[in-house]
Amino acid sequence: MDVGIVGSTGYGGVELYRLLSNHPNVSECILYSSSLDGTSYAEEYPHLSGLSGEKVKPILLEEMQQLDFVFLAAPSGVSRELAQNLIGKKVKVIDLSGDLRLKNPREYEEWYKGESAPKHILDKAVYGLTELNRETIREADLIANPGCFPTATLLGLAPLFHHGLTKPHSLIIDAKTGLSGAGRKATQSSHFSETQENLRIYKVHEHQHTPEIEQQLKIWDSETGPITFSTHLIPMTRGIMVTMYAELKNTSTTGELHSLYHSFFEGSPFIRVRREGQFPSTKEVFGTNFCDVSIKADPRTNRVTIVSVIDNLVKGAAGQAVQNMNVMLGIDETTGLHYYPIYP
Repeated sequence: MDVGIVGSTGYGGVELYRLLSNHPNVSECILYSSSLDGTSYAEEYPHLSGLSGEKVKPILLEEMQQLDFVFLAAPSGVSRELAQNLIGKKVKVIDLSGDLRLKNPREYEEWYKGESAPKHILDKAVYGLTELNRETIREADLIANPGCFPTATLLGLAPLFHHGLTKPHSLIIDAKTGLSGAGRKATQSSHFSETQENLRIYKVHEHQHTPEIEQQLKIWDSETGPITFSTHLIPMTRGIMVTMYAELKNTSTTGELHSLYHSFFEGSPFIRVRREGQFPSTKEVFGTNFCDVSIKADPRTNRVTIVSVIDNLVKGAAGQAVQNMNVMLGIDETTGLHYYPIYP
């Protein structure tokens, strides 16, 4: 296949290139950028020296329409325009921005502070949470790849919400992320001196991934209302840890919940339910498409704690996008993603 990456010079784009350039079904990976067209990719990313002599191209719609897949790794606001010009053509589109995830245009405008994609585009886009939506993804031409925080959160909560075991209004989500989630462009908040040896909460009650999480939880459990979702920036490059707390409707033991999670994710090769009493760390999924999950009930409070970790650039972005491509192709969803963590 011939595939294209729009936004190839960002962190998500270069991670896509790393995965797609080693994918056995990909013959050519074409790089596009609206800001750095004509640039040598190896000059922009010297770690690719000797591996890529390719030049980054400007956005070429007619060329992209003839590809097999295009991955949109551009900032929010760009994808909604490109998607309108690509759907209905030969190419299948996987969007890694937030432009196509929210089905309600008013919610997008409120949380993203920009114009929404047309409703018919939003209706066509399939939410690409692979483990929970494989059948719909398989038939899709347009995928809205989930955000990094929603991926870790929703995979951690899915078994509980599918079975209606928690009181949704009691849910509290505490999330922590590395700096690469903020993108490659430097800002004051991502400056080394501001982040090193520091822990900072940000976008309090305002994070744009909040409605995405709520939208999916409501599909699983109609009783779901507004959630409490807090995000923190920690001084590391990659990784997300989400710790979630909720009150159980009935008494359940850790063993019972652990068995439920194992059964629920049977046949999902990238979800690793950790053994009872063992909790994951971000280093244990570094550079991979794994999501590691642990769960423990507290009989004293009748609450449950769930911990979910991912690499935000892989399972939270590029890796899940490639996993969705594999499902759309009808091949083993692990193809091109056989990486164990870089450790220590």
